[in-house]
Amino acid sequence: MERRLAAILAADVVGYSRLMGANEAGTLTALKAHREELVEAKIAEHRGRIVKLTGDGILVEFPSVVNAVACATDIQRKMRERNVDVPQDQRIEFRIGVNLGDIIVEENDIYGDGVNVAARIEGIAKPGGVAVSGTVRDHIGNKLDLAFEDRGEQTLKNIDPPVRVFDVMLDLPTSRRIATLSSSSATFAKAKLSIAVLPFANMSGDPEQEYFVDGITEDIITDLSKVSALSVIARNSVFTYKGKHADVQEVGRRFNVAYILEGSVRKAGQRVRINAQLIDAKDGTHLWADRHDRDLTEIFSMQDEITKKIVEQLKVNLLPHETKAIETAPTQNIDAYNYYLRGRHLYHLHTQQHVLLAQRMFRKAAELDPSYARAYAGLADCAWFLYINQHEDTTVNDIHVASLKALELDPNLAEAHTSYGMALHYKDRYPEAVAEFERAIELAPSLYEAYYFYCFAARDRGDLETSARMDEHCVALSPDDYKEWLILSQTYADLGRDEEARRTALIGVERAERALAAHPDIPLAASLGAGALVRLGERARALEWVSRALTIAPDDPLTQFNAACDYSLLGESEQALDLLQRWAVNAPQATARWLIDSDFKNVYDHPRFQALLTQVGLPTGPFIQTRHRPENES
Repeated sequence: MERRLAAILAADVVGYSRLMGANEAGTLTALKAHREELVEAKIAEHRGRIVKLTGDGILVEFPSVVNAVACATDIQRKMRERNVDVPQDQRIEFRIGVNLGDIIVEENDIYGDGVNVAARIEGIAKPGGVAVSGTVRDHIGNKLDLAFEDRGEQTLKNIDPPVRVFDVMLDLPTSRRIATLSSSSATFAKAKLSIAVLPFANMSGDPEQEYFVDGITEDIITDLSKVSALSVIARNSVFTYKGKHADVQEVGRRFNVAYILEGSVRKAGQRVRINAQLIDAKDGTHLWADRHDRDLTEIFSMQDEITKKIVEQLKVNLLPHETKAIETAPTQNIDAYNYYLRGRHLYHLHTQQHVLLAQRMFRKAAELDPSYARAYAGLADCAWFLYINQHEDTTVNDIHVASLKALELDPNLAEAHTSYGMALHYKDRYPEAVAEFERAIELAPSLYEAYYFYCFAARDRGDLETSARMDEHCVALSPDDYKEWLILSQTYADLGRDEEARRTALIGVERAERALAAHPDIPLAASLGAGALVRLGERARALEWVSRALTIAPDDPLTQFNAACDYSLLGESEQALDLLQRWAVNAPQATARWLIDSDFKNVYDHPRFQALLTQVGLPTGPFIQTRHRPENES
């Protein structure tokens, strides 16, 4: 009997009994082919030793953790490729778990806790995924070009104590995630110092103060976004860490950034305490930490000092206009600021009900301080959201008036330039809109919304190259945002860039799955994700997702439109046309032209579709692609 430390890989087939019940001979033939042609070859390549084979499982010992994880990821990525043309209900998919621990070797078999933990981790791995223990994650470090998602402490059957588990993010290697998209986005990502600001913790003991604490985080992100020498991860991605333990080195790898800012806020009456610390994401070294404890009326000076300290620590030279932008207080009225923060918090919930409440908050902020430019920019954003969602009392003019008022009050407010650009776009003044988007980017080079609105408008105009370029910036600034990956995938497909379309679709679907798990009441991830699943050849899964979106929000106009896109791609013409007829009833002219969409090629010549074009005032005749499907959140 021999004891030794080893890396253990445990794998089995997802739904093996179901597959055997449906087609025993076919399942056994396919599994044998996968094992002989792929699994065993990869194990040999990575110097593994097959300890045992069961009907649907395999246990493998490796001399190193790096070899074990590299083998597991290679197998799962290749299995994705092998399953592309296989119907979802017939696919053989593996779950794989990897652990590092002591084992007992006896007559070529292995036993012990190291083996047991690997088997239990495999049991909670995602279908087609790789899960590893915290010990494995620690030993991997930066030796493999991979990203990991922390699932926290997991209670495993008959294993004590709980085990920290990580999922390997299989979509793309970390350092190449953005660089492989295009040379333009790679240059954007590499040319600047990069930082992620994690959501500050609410130390007030009062859940009602969450909006205030989130607002402080967002304001720091906004200020840093004005610094041309920095690349700042957007709110959409960093807020996935809200309320969670964050390993800063893991965050650095996940977002491909060099620095992390984290902190906390305590608000009690008219006093505010902000703790902040800047950390080197590579090794976890604390570069700077400070505490600010002052009256609420000094909140902007505290934010200003934190931003300047970060810039100072990173040895960045601020341009004169950047210094002025950071130092300028948006309002002197603290009550107006409070209403503004409440409005922004509600707006980010992205439902019509919440946006209508946000609109009320922004209006109150503007009433308390009529010179508060950001309040009017917030009103413009609300008007855009409500207009896109066919709210009966909202027009393009509402976007135009609010954004123009914001610019009159503050000509250097980047957010207002983006909203004004959208208003101009909807008024068919696209060249002027482009100038506004580019001005916003000039003022705030890391402002996610500037690239997002530019991408949206360019796609609307059929300018696919520009849309793709702007969307690449979006995914660089917000790599966890499923929406942008999915839209980028569709744009790549329409440009004939098939390999990039497939790769970004895989990433988008993985992110959409995560979003659906976190927010099962939001339909967008399912309705957009279904289109990507069609392009990946996963018909059954696509049908399931589009059905889920319509179950969540059957009367939501954008859900109806996106579901119609999905059904058209799936060849379900009548269902697509039924949804489009419901959607078109209240579609304003600016959004009616979405019907000229590549997703509708399958139904374009259908008499019902041609009648719809006539109904909304669009020309009939040969198909000419000008845009793509919409999103309903910014």
